[in-house]
Amino acid sequence: MNSAMPIILIVATYLIGSIPVGYLLTRYATGKNIREYGSGNIGSTNVKRIAGKKIALITQLLDMLKGLLPVSLYLLFFSNSGTSSFWVYGVALAAILGHDFSVFLKFKGGKGVNTTLGASVLLAPVAVFASVALYFIVKWRFKYVSLGSLVLAAALPIISFIQNNITPTFYYLLVCTVLITVLHAKNIQRLLRNEEIPSN
Repeated sequence: MNSAMPIILIVATYLIGSIPVGYLLTRYATGKNIREYGSGNIGSTNVKRIAGKKIALITQLLDMLKGLLPVSLYLLFFSNSGTSSFWVYGVALAAILGHDFSVFLKFKGGKGVNTTLGASVLLAPVAVFASVALYFIVKWRFKYVSLGSLVLAAALPIISFIQNNITPTFYYLLVCTVLITVLHAKNIQRLLRNEEIPSN
């Protein structure tokens, strides 16, 4: 691979990840600025509150694709050593960081759960699917999307470690866990105060 290509791909992926899908779809569907309603977040959970289930589902799928497509393209066209390549983790994180800190929203954004899943599913499929299963169990039992997301985030590196011990993928997933947890700081505070909004 040309030495400049990974950097170009990472920058392009960050810009793709920065596309604020939830903001744009909610504006198109309702005329509202989603950042001024509900939790103010541009992710699918808040989109559902403001624009309904259909728009939320489209947001969720597109946010996942923002992570999945760049990683898929890297692995298909540029990787000579599969998921052990250093650069694939840079591409995956670029998509996530773009979503979390969008250049189009003055470096504000979502909480990165869906984009993390999309970016990670080819790198750690077992960890992703097992964590998603845990998310649905926790959400069903306790009715909080945020709690389910936090459990999902914590489970990703743990399951990766159980499966493969310490690998580059483990460290990548650990970074994802930290990002998701930090961006859920307000949710954690509300959960501790028993003030979090349950899912419907």
